[in-house]
Amino acid sequence: MKFLHLSDLHFGLKLYNYDLSEDQEHALDQVVAQTQAERPQAILIAGDVYDKSDPSADAVRLFDRFITKLRQSAPDAEIMLVSGNHDSATRLNLYRGVLDACKIRMIGLPPQNPDEYIEKVTLQDEYGPVNFYLLPFVKPSMIRKIVGGEDDRPLSYDAAVTALLEREPLDLSERNVLVSHQFYLPIGVAPDAVERAASERPSAGNIDYVNANVLKAFDYAALGHLHKPLTLGDEFHRYCGTPIPYSTTEANDVKGAVWVEMGAKGDITARVQTVEPKRRVKVIKGLFEGVLKQRCDDYVSVMLTDPDDLDAAEMQNRLRSAFPRLLEVRRETPFRSEFDESAISDEKVLSDPYELCLLFLNQDLDLATKELLQDVVNSVKEGN
Repeated sequence: MKFLHLSDLHFGLKLYNYDLSEDQEHALDQVVAQTQAERPQAILIAGDVYDKSDPSADAVRLFDRFITKLRQSAPDAEIMLVSGNHDSATRLNLYRGVLDACKIRMIGLPPQNPDEYIEKVTLQDEYGPVNFYLLPFVKPSMIRKIVGGEDDRPLSYDAAVTALLEREPLDLSERNVLVSHQFYLPIGVAPDAVERAASERPSAGNIDYVNANVLKAFDYAALGHLHKPLTLGDEFHRYCGTPIPYSTTEANDVKGAVWVEMGAKGDITARVQTVEPKRRVKVIKGLFEGVLKQRCDDYVSVMLTDPDDLDAAEMQNRLRSAFPRLLEVRRETPFRSEFDESAISDEKVLSDPYELCLLFLNQDLDLATKELLQDVVNSVKEGN
């Protein structure tokens, strides 16, 4: 059995206010061409179809065109997709009965009641059944009725998702595939060591990780959420990454679609077919005049290393002429702190949060502002 693994399409996303619709369609048309040539039995999209839970009309039309082209290129394939953290779960969960009949499985919501289980689609080939488990993005609060929580408190992401997956009656003698949009942490790696896109970082640290050990029961895990391609221990449990770069941190990533072929149990191969972007994302560093000589139509972040000051208006105008899709301009200059380190040795400052705040602000404050600052400090002390 052959299937395609995609994720994180992010229709509607803008890169520094540049509309990426043309770039997305250019890349995904190549995936459609691959699909027509490969003729897969299944197409898996592991979440973040849209960039926002309330997508624009243009984003919806782009998704509609893409699904239509996929269906035309592989008319007999099962198209299966799950919602990601950027999607509206209820929006993608609509028209399930109608779409199922068309071999399009759009699963927006995870199981939420004890009698519900992860959506399972079973396909057959000459070696028997292949079971696809479709798990949308999960927050512990979504599945509280199923997995519960100690002292009426929700479980961690790790405990909740692990409990949800472990309650599934997997037949380990059969071939099982998981489609999931979650932050699965590579075995033996600290959460902070995994490079994540800014839009995927949780607000309160890496609280959303799930240990990748739970994926071992599956022959293949088609994962979404991380924008960079990443394998978790082996090439059969992996993030395929985004179809095109969506940030400057992805400038050097090789983007493409993952194609998986399964024979009998244990016989599996995975390969990446790259896609050529319409425009690249580049980070160009150097002296101003040298940077200008690298003019192009790509999305460009410029880092200038000139030691002398430049005329800001002239610099911006010339750079925008050379790079019509200029993202940002930064200067590589040493940071000079005006902070008075000697003041830290003052015992009064060390023992008084109010004095520390005054030192940090390092500016003359009027009496009213000082009184307000003192009131805030006192309120915090009382709260502790």
